[in-house]
Amino acid sequence: MSDKTDPGRFFEDFRLGDVLAHATPRTVSEADATLYLALTGTRFAVNSADPFATALGFRRAPLDDFLAFHIVFGKTVPDVSINAVANLGYAGGVFGAPLYPGDTVTARSEVIGLRENSNRQTGTVYVRSEGFNQHGESLVDYVRWVMVRKRDAAAPAPTPVVPKLPEAVSPATLVVPPGLDLRGYDRILAGARQGWEDYAPGERIDHVDGMTIEEAEHAMATRLYQNTAKIHFNRHSEAQGRFGKRLIYGGHVISLARALSFNGLANAFRIAALNGGRHVAPCFAGDTLYAWSEVLEKRPVAGRDDVGALRLRLVAAKDHPCADFPGRQGEAYHPAVVLDLDYWALMPRA
Repeated sequence: MSDKTDPGRFFEDFRLGDVLAHATPRTVSEADATLYLALTGTRFAVNSADPFATALGFRRAPLDDFLAFHIVFGKTVPDVSINAVANLGYAGGVFGAPLYPGDTVTARSEVIGLRENSNRQTGTVYVRSEGFNQHGESLVDYVRWVMVRKRDAAAPAPTPVVPKLPEAVSPATLVVPPGLDLRGYDRILAGARQGWEDYAPGERIDHVDGMTIEEAEHAMATRLYQNTAKIHFNRHSEAQGRFGKRLIYGGHVISLARALSFNGLANAFRIAALNGGRHVAPCFAGDTLYAWSEVLEKRPVAGRDDVGALRLRLVAAKDHPCADFPGRQGEAYHPAVVLDLDYWALMPRA
């Protein structure tokens, strides 16, 4: 049999300090934005209307920040997680230049940590991945860690290295795209009157609405990001796996939860940083997602009186309205919780 195909890296193929240049450059378009809207139902005005966005100083309506994240993430999959059991978490993510239709995305990753798991069947790989536009500007830069299968359980384990990761991105490093002026932000057109001044740390917001994950839509979304992970596509192979069926890509869950958060956070117009996150439990087609947010911190942006930053904890649960449970108690989660995401969002100030 020809050896021209690539089975992807297994845990023992990674080396600390490896820099992985990912294939395939991707020029994005208005079609990407339209399809993402169709798959998620997102309604944030900055990403929906050119006149709204240009009135604030954007070149035009940028693509959704999580769409940019997923496109970069998808490029890393063939080199990092094609043989993954699960994506475990995120940290230290910073969103830089907005991604516009017509931009071309490339990505690279560096291996920053390795640790074999106790079962010797898998190991955890830590990578810092970064996506760029055609001008070399950073679109998103983040760390993730993923459990990857070993090809040979008897292969020797590397010396374990677990990187020290920040609890949160410093608000002093959040990027406000150059040229933005939020003083003319139209809250009525955006869908809500509440701005940065109307939120307080400790406040919880039940986003009320639910959205059922459809099999075809999840597969189409994952293809949109050119994410080739077998666990999301190959029903034949996954029928023999742990769950007996395909898993929903966790990024699709993030996007649906973010879209649901519009009801209560309509003016959180930009994701500025991804502090951390966990896919607490798997999702499958037919599950219905609900979401709620907690305001963790509220910080002004240095030198600006038109925009502030909210640190938000976004929790998604399946088949269980969020008003029915209080959230995390210590380290235990309610069985319905599937996502726990900590991020900074930018919001207009009065």
